[in-house]
Amino acid sequence: MTALTVQGLTKSYGTTRVLAGIDLHVPAQTFTALLGPSGCGKSTLLRLIAGFADPDAGTIRIGEHTAYADGRSIPPQRRRIGYVPQEGALFPHRDVAANITFGLSRRRRRSADRLHELLDLVGLDRAIAGRFPHELSGGQQQRVALARALAPEPELVLLDEPFSALDAGLREDTRRAVLAALRAAGATAVLVTHDQAEALSLADQVGVMRDGRLAQLDPPATIYRRPRDARIAGFLGEAVLLPAEVADGAATCALGTLAVRSSGVTGPSYVLIRPEQLRLHRTGEGRTATVQEISFYGHDAAVRLSLQPEGVPVIARLPGTELPEPGSTVGVSVSGDVLAYPRDQA
Repeated sequence: MTALTVQGLTKSYGTTRVLAGIDLHVPAQTFTALLGPSGCGKSTLLRLIAGFADPDAGTIRIGEHTAYADGRSIPPQRRRIGYVPQEGALFPHRDVAANITFGLSRRRRRSADRLHELLDLVGLDRAIAGRFPHELSGGQQQRVALARALAPEPELVLLDEPFSALDAGLREDTRRAVLAALRAAGATAVLVTHDQAEALSLADQVGVMRDGRLAQLDPPATIYRRPRDARIAGFLGEAVLLPAEVADGAATCALGTLAVRSSGVTGPSYVLIRPEQLRLHRTGEGRTATVQEISFYGHDAAVRLSLQPEGVPVIARLPGTELPEPGSTVGVSVSGDVLAYPRDQA
Protein backbone atom coordinates (compact mmCIF):
# COMPACT_ATOMS: atom_id res chain seq x y z
CA MET A 1 0.00 0.00 0.00
CA THR A 2 1.28 3.44 -0.97
CA ALA A 3 1.35 6.74 0.87
CA LEU A 4 2.31 10.13 -0.55
CA THR A 5 4.63 12.48 1.33
CA VAL A 6 5.57 15.96 0.14
CA GLN A 7 8.01 18.10 2.12
CA GLY A 8 9.12 21.69 1.65
CA LEU A 9 7.88 21.91 -1.93
CA THR A 10 8.41 25.28 -3.64
CA LYS A 11 7.75 26.43 -7.19
CA SER A 12 8.05 29.78 -8.94
CA TYR A 13 7.39 30.87 -12.49
CA GLY A 14 9.63 33.85 -13.10
CA THR A 15 9.14 36.21 -10.17
CA THR A 16 5.78 34.68 -9.23
CA ARG A 17 5.93 32.32 -6.25
CA VAL A 18 3.25 29.66 -6.76
CA LEU A 19 4.14 27.21 -3.98
CA ALA A 20 5.88 28.45 -0.86
CA GLY A 21 6.87 25.35 1.11
CA ILE A 22 4.16 22.69 0.98
CA ASP A 23 4.18 19.81 3.48
CA LEU A 24 1.53 17.17 2.78
CA HIS A 25 1.09 13.57 3.89
CA VAL A 26 -1.58 11.34 2.31
CA PRO A 27 -1.83 7.98 4.11
CA ALA A 28 -2.12 4.82 2.01
CA GLN A 29 -5.61 3.93 0.74
CA THR A 30 -7.08 7.31 1.71
CA PHE A 31 -8.70 10.11 -0.26
CA THR A 32 -7.42 13.68 0.20
CA ALA A 33 -9.08 16.75 -1.31
CA LEU A 34 -7.15 19.97 -1.92
CA LEU A 35 -9.43 22.97 -1.83
CA GLY A 36 -8.72 26.61 -2.52
CA PRO A 37 -9.43 29.62 -4.73
CA SER A 38 -8.06 29.96 -8.25
CA GLY A 39 -4.35 30.74 -8.26
CA CYS A 40 -3.62 29.24 -4.84
CA GLY A 41 -1.29 26.59 -6.34
CA LYS A 42 -3.32 23.40 -5.96
CA SER A 43 -3.18 22.33 -9.63
CA THR A 44 0.54 23.17 -9.74
CA LEU A 45 1.07 20.91 -6.74
CA LEU A 46 -0.75 18.08 -8.53
CA ARG A 47 1.39 18.53 -11.65
CA LEU A 48 4.59 18.40 -9.60
CA ILE A 49 3.48 15.18 -7.91
CA ALA A 50 2.65 13.69 -11.32
CA GLY A 51 6.08 14.67 -12.66
CA PHE A 52 4.80 17.00 -15.40
CA ALA A 53 7.08 19.71 -13.98
CA ASP A 54 9.85 19.81 -11.38
CA PRO A 55 9.76 21.84 -8.15
CA ASP A 56 12.44 24.36 -7.28
CA ALA A 57 13.06 22.65 -3.95
CA GLY A 58 11.62 19.99 -1.68
CA THR A 59 11.00 16.25 -1.85
CA ILE A 60 8.22 14.00 -3.18
CA ARG A 61 7.98 10.43 -1.96
CA ILE A 62 5.49 7.90 -3.33
CA GLY A 63 5.50 4.89 -1.09
CA GLU A 64 9.13 3.84 -0.55
CA HIS A 65 10.35 5.60 -3.68
CA THR A 66 11.66 9.14 -3.92
CA ALA A 67 10.10 10.75 -7.01
CA TYR A 68 11.94 14.04 -6.59
CA ALA A 69 14.77 15.26 -4.36
CA ASP A 70 17.87 17.45 -4.74
CA GLY A 71 17.20 18.18 -8.40
CA ARG A 72 16.84 14.50 -9.33
CA SER A 73 13.48 13.51 -10.75
CA ILE A 74 11.87 10.21 -11.74
CA PRO A 75 10.05 10.70 -15.08
CA PRO A 76 6.22 10.61 -15.02
CA GLN A 77 5.91 7.22 -16.72
CA ARG A 78 7.96 5.58 -13.95
CA ARG A 79 6.05 7.09 -11.02
CA ARG A 80 3.13 4.62 -11.25
CA ILE A 81 0.59 7.42 -11.05
CA GLY A 82 -2.88 7.49 -12.58
CA TYR A 83 -3.93 10.97 -13.65
CA VAL A 84 -7.53 12.06 -14.38
CA PRO A 85 -7.68 15.56 -15.89
CA GLN A 86 -10.67 17.84 -16.32
CA GLU A 87 -13.27 16.47 -18.76
CA GLY A 88 -11.43 13.14 -19.02
CA ALA A 89 -9.26 13.97 -22.06
CA LEU A 90 -10.15 10.67 -23.76
CA PHE A 91 -8.74 9.83 -27.17
CA PRO A 92 -11.63 10.70 -29.54
CA HIS A 93 -10.49 8.25 -32.28
CA ARG A 94 -10.34 5.26 -29.90
CA ASP A 95 -13.30 3.34 -28.52
CA VAL A 96 -13.90 2.81 -24.80
CA ALA A 97 -11.96 -0.46 -24.73
CA ALA A 98 -8.93 1.08 -26.43
CA ASN A 99 -9.04 4.14 -24.18
CA ILE A 100 -9.18 2.08 -20.99
CA THR A 101 -6.45 -0.38 -21.97
CA PHE A 102 -4.15 2.23 -23.53
CA GLY A 103 -1.55 2.00 -20.73
CA LEU A 104 -1.47 -1.80 -20.54
CA SER A 105 1.01 -4.18 -22.11
CA ARG A 106 0.09 -5.64 -25.50
CA ARG A 107 -0.71 -9.00 -23.93
CA ARG A 108 -3.05 -7.49 -21.32
CA ARG A 109 -4.74 -5.29 -23.95
CA ARG A 110 -5.66 -8.42 -25.90
CA SER A 111 -7.31 -10.02 -22.87
CA ALA A 112 -10.86 -8.95 -22.11
CA ASP A 113 -10.54 -9.89 -18.42
CA ARG A 114 -8.89 -6.66 -17.24
CA LEU A 115 -11.19 -4.54 -19.40
CA HIS A 116 -14.31 -6.16 -17.98
CA GLU A 117 -12.92 -5.92 -14.46
CA LEU A 118 -12.35 -2.17 -14.88
CA LEU A 119 -15.76 -1.52 -16.44
CA ASP A 120 -17.38 -3.34 -13.52
CA LEU A 121 -15.22 -1.41 -11.06
CA VAL A 122 -16.35 2.01 -12.29
CA GLY A 123 -19.98 0.94 -12.69
CA LEU A 124 -20.22 0.88 -16.50
CA ASP A 125 -22.03 -1.67 -18.64
CA ARG A 126 -19.65 -3.89 -20.58
CA ALA A 127 -21.75 -3.25 -23.69
CA ILE A 128 -20.28 0.26 -24.04
CA ALA A 129 -16.76 -1.09 -24.71
CA GLY A 130 -17.15 -0.54 -28.45
CA ARG A 131 -18.53 3.00 -28.24
CA PHE A 132 -16.53 6.15 -28.89
CA PRO A 133 -16.23 9.09 -26.44
CA HIS A 134 -18.69 11.29 -28.36
CA GLU A 135 -21.33 8.57 -27.89
CA LEU A 136 -21.05 8.74 -24.09
CA SER A 137 -22.55 11.07 -21.52
CA GLY A 138 -20.26 13.35 -19.54
CA GLY A 139 -20.50 11.10 -16.49
CA GLN A 140 -19.68 8.00 -18.53
CA GLN A 141 -16.64 9.76 -20.02
CA GLN A 142 -15.33 10.58 -16.55
CA ARG A 143 -15.76 6.96 -15.43
CA VAL A 144 -13.90 5.76 -18.52
CA ALA A 145 -11.12 8.23 -17.73
CA LEU A 146 -10.91 6.83 -14.20
CA ALA A 147 -10.86 3.25 -15.51
CA ARG A 148 -7.98 4.21 -17.83
CA ALA A 149 -6.09 5.71 -14.88
CA LEU A 150 -6.67 2.59 -12.75
CA ALA A 151 -5.86 0.08 -15.52
CA PRO A 152 -2.08 -0.18 -14.88
CA GLU A 153 -2.74 -0.54 -11.11
CA PRO A 154 -1.07 2.74 -10.14
CA GLU A 155 0.26 3.42 -6.68
CA LEU A 156 -1.42 6.83 -6.60
CA VAL A 157 -4.37 8.43 -8.43
CA LEU A 158 -4.51 12.20 -9.01
CA LEU A 159 -7.78 13.88 -10.02
CA ASP A 160 -7.68 17.46 -11.30
CA GLU A 161 -11.24 18.86 -10.99
CA PRO A 162 -12.69 15.92 -12.93
CA PHE A 163 -16.35 16.75 -12.19
CA SER A 164 -16.37 20.50 -12.87
CA ALA A 165 -17.98 20.25 -16.33
CA LEU A 166 -20.88 18.02 -15.20
CA ASP A 167 -24.33 19.27 -14.25
CA ALA A 168 -25.31 19.07 -10.58
CA GLY A 169 -27.26 15.77 -10.64
CA LEU A 170 -24.76 13.96 -12.83
CA ARG A 171 -21.85 15.35 -10.79
CA GLU A 172 -23.16 13.80 -7.57
CA ASP A 173 -23.76 10.37 -9.13
CA THR A 174 -20.41 10.36 -10.91
CA ARG A 175 -18.29 11.39 -7.96
CA ARG A 176 -19.95 8.77 -5.75
CA ALA A 177 -19.21 6.11 -8.37
CA VAL A 178 -15.61 7.32 -8.67
CA LEU A 179 -15.15 7.25 -4.90
CA ALA A 180 -16.58 3.73 -4.70
CA ALA A 181 -14.22 2.57 -7.48
CA LEU A 182 -11.18 4.09 -5.74
CA ARG A 183 -12.16 2.44 -2.46
CA ALA A 184 -12.68 -0.91 -4.17
CA ALA A 185 -9.30 -0.65 -5.88
CA GLY A 186 -7.58 0.21 -2.60
CA ALA A 187 -6.14 3.31 -4.24
CA THR A 188 -4.52 6.31 -2.61
CA ALA A 189 -6.01 9.41 -4.21
CA VAL A 190 -5.66 13.19 -4.27
CA LEU A 191 -8.43 15.39 -5.66
CA VAL A 192 -8.09 19.07 -6.60
CA THR A 193 -11.41 20.91 -6.51
CA HIS A 194 -13.11 24.30 -6.12
CA ASP A 195 -16.24 22.63 -4.77
CA GLN A 196 -16.38 22.78 -0.97
CA ALA A 197 -19.29 20.33 -0.69
CA GLU A 198 -17.41 17.90 -2.90
CA ALA A 199 -14.30 18.09 -0.75
CA LEU A 200 -16.14 17.76 2.55
CA SER A 201 -18.40 14.90 1.44
CA LEU A 202 -15.84 12.73 -0.36
CA ALA A 203 -12.47 13.08 1.36
CA ASP A 204 -10.89 11.46 4.39
CA GLN A 205 -8.93 14.67 4.88
CA VAL A 206 -9.24 18.14 3.35
CA GLY A 207 -6.38 20.51 2.73
CA VAL A 208 -7.17 24.21 2.34
CA MET A 209 -4.55 25.98 0.23
CA ARG A 210 -3.95 29.71 0.37
CA ASP A 211 -1.20 31.85 -1.15
CA GLY A 212 0.87 28.83 -2.12
CA ARG A 213 0.74 27.26 1.34
CA LEU A 214 -1.30 24.56 3.02
CA ALA A 215 -3.25 26.60 5.54
CA GLN A 216 -4.94 23.59 7.20
CA LEU A 217 -5.10 19.82 6.70
CA ASP A 218 -7.65 17.91 8.75
CA PRO A 219 -10.61 15.51 8.53
CA PRO A 220 -13.70 17.18 7.00
CA ALA A 221 -15.61 17.50 10.28
CA THR A 222 -12.62 19.06 12.05
CA ILE A 223 -11.82 21.55 9.32
CA TYR A 224 -15.47 22.66 9.14
CA ARG A 225 -16.11 22.83 12.89
CA ARG A 226 -12.67 24.07 13.95
CA PRO A 227 -11.10 26.07 11.12
CA ARG A 228 -7.65 27.27 12.09
CA ASP A 229 -8.32 30.96 11.42
CA ALA A 230 -11.11 33.31 10.43
CA ARG A 231 -10.10 33.35 6.75
CA ILE A 232 -10.49 29.57 6.51
CA ALA A 233 -13.78 29.82 8.38
CA GLY A 234 -15.09 32.36 5.89
CA PHE A 235 -13.87 30.35 2.90
CA LEU A 236 -15.06 26.91 3.96
CA GLY A 237 -18.83 26.92 3.94
CA GLU A 238 -21.12 29.78 4.85
CA ALA A 239 -20.07 31.60 7.98
CA VAL A 240 -21.32 34.44 10.13
CA LEU A 241 -18.31 36.36 11.45
CA LEU A 242 -19.20 39.03 13.98
CA PRO A 243 -16.98 41.46 15.93
CA ALA A 244 -16.95 40.54 19.61
CA GLU A 245 -15.29 41.09 22.95
CA VAL A 246 -14.16 37.86 24.60
CA ALA A 247 -13.61 37.45 28.33
CA ASP A 248 -13.96 34.57 30.79
CA GLY A 249 -15.02 32.08 28.12
CA ALA A 250 -17.83 34.22 26.74
CA ALA A 251 -18.14 36.49 23.69
CA THR A 252 -20.35 39.56 23.60
CA CYS A 253 -21.51 40.40 20.07
CA ALA A 254 -24.56 41.56 18.10
CA LEU A 255 -26.26 38.22 18.84
CA GLY A 256 -25.80 38.50 22.59
CA THR A 257 -23.40 36.79 24.98
CA LEU A 258 -22.29 33.42 23.62
CA ALA A 259 -20.25 30.56 25.08
CA VAL A 260 -16.83 30.23 23.44
CA ARG A 261 -15.04 26.95 22.89
CA SER A 262 -11.70 26.89 24.69
CA SER A 263 -9.23 28.77 22.49
CA GLY A 264 -7.24 31.10 24.72
CA VAL A 265 -8.58 34.12 22.82
CA THR A 266 -9.45 37.23 24.82
CA GLY A 267 -10.21 40.84 24.02
CA PRO A 268 -11.26 42.18 20.60
CA SER A 269 -12.13 39.20 18.43
CA TYR A 270 -14.36 37.77 15.75
CA VAL A 271 -16.75 34.92 16.55
CA LEU A 272 -17.61 32.22 14.02
CA ILE A 273 -21.25 31.15 13.89
CA ARG A 274 -22.41 28.69 11.26
CA PRO A 275 -25.81 29.55 9.69
CA GLU A 276 -27.28 26.26 10.86
CA GLN A 277 -26.65 27.36 14.47
CA LEU A 278 -29.12 30.24 14.19
CA ARG A 279 -32.65 29.65 15.44
CA LEU A 280 -35.65 31.84 14.60
CA HIS A 281 -38.44 32.56 17.08
CA ARG A 282 -41.41 34.80 17.58
CA THR A 283 -40.46 38.32 18.50
CA GLY A 284 -39.60 38.76 22.16
CA GLU A 285 -37.20 35.82 22.25
CA GLY A 286 -33.56 36.34 21.28
CA ARG A 287 -32.34 39.35 19.30
CA THR A 288 -34.81 41.12 17.05
CA ALA A 289 -34.17 40.91 13.29
CA THR A 290 -35.90 41.74 10.03
CA VAL A 291 -36.12 39.10 7.30
CA GLN A 292 -34.50 40.63 4.21
CA GLU A 293 -34.45 37.78 1.70
CA ILE A 294 -34.98 34.01 1.45
CA SER A 295 -33.13 31.70 -0.94
CA PHE A 296 -35.14 28.47 -1.16
CA TYR A 297 -33.30 25.24 -2.11
CA GLY A 298 -36.05 22.71 -1.50
CA HIS A 299 -34.62 20.70 1.38
CA ASP A 300 -33.49 23.87 3.15
CA ALA A 301 -33.27 27.64 2.75
CA ALA A 302 -30.88 30.50 3.47
CA VAL A 303 -32.64 33.30 5.34
CA ARG A 304 -30.84 36.65 5.22
CA LEU A 305 -31.57 38.77 8.26
CA SER A 306 -30.77 42.27 9.49
CA LEU A 307 -30.26 42.50 13.24
CA GLN A 308 -31.95 45.47 14.90
CA PRO A 309 -31.28 48.25 15.61
CA GLU A 310 -27.73 48.21 14.16
CA GLY A 311 -28.66 46.51 10.86
CA VAL A 312 -25.93 43.86 11.17
CA PRO A 313 -26.46 41.23 8.40
CA VAL A 314 -26.51 37.51 9.29
CA ILE A 315 -27.60 34.33 7.48
CA ALA A 316 -29.62 31.49 9.01
CA ARG A 317 -29.85 28.05 7.40
CA LEU A 318 -33.26 26.50 8.05
CA PRO A 319 -35.30 23.49 6.88
CA GLY A 320 -37.38 24.31 3.82
CA THR A 321 -40.67 24.26 5.76
CA GLU A 322 -42.44 26.96 7.79
CA LEU A 323 -40.20 29.76 6.61
CA PRO A 324 -40.82 33.37 7.68
CA GLU A 325 -42.07 35.95 5.22
CA PRO A 326 -39.66 38.52 3.76
CA GLY A 327 -40.10 41.80 5.64
CA SER A 328 -41.34 40.11 8.81
CA THR A 329 -39.76 40.58 12.25
CA VAL A 330 -38.38 37.56 14.12
CA GLY A 331 -36.30 36.70 17.14
CA VAL A 332 -32.84 35.17 16.60
CA SER A 333 -30.78 33.05 18.98
CA VAL A 334 -27.67 30.88 18.71
CA SER A 335 -27.59 27.15 19.42
CA GLY A 336 -24.34 25.77 20.87
CA ASP A 337 -21.00 27.42 21.45
CA VAL A 338 -18.89 29.40 19.01
CA LEU A 339 -15.26 29.80 17.98
CA ALA A 340 -13.37 33.02 18.54
CA TYR A 341 -10.41 34.39 16.58
CA PRO A 342 -8.18 37.40 17.26
CA ARG A 343 -9.41 40.45 15.37
CA ASP A 344 -6.17 40.65 13.34
CA GLN A 345 -6.77 37.18 11.79
CA ALA A 346 -9.80 38.20 9.77
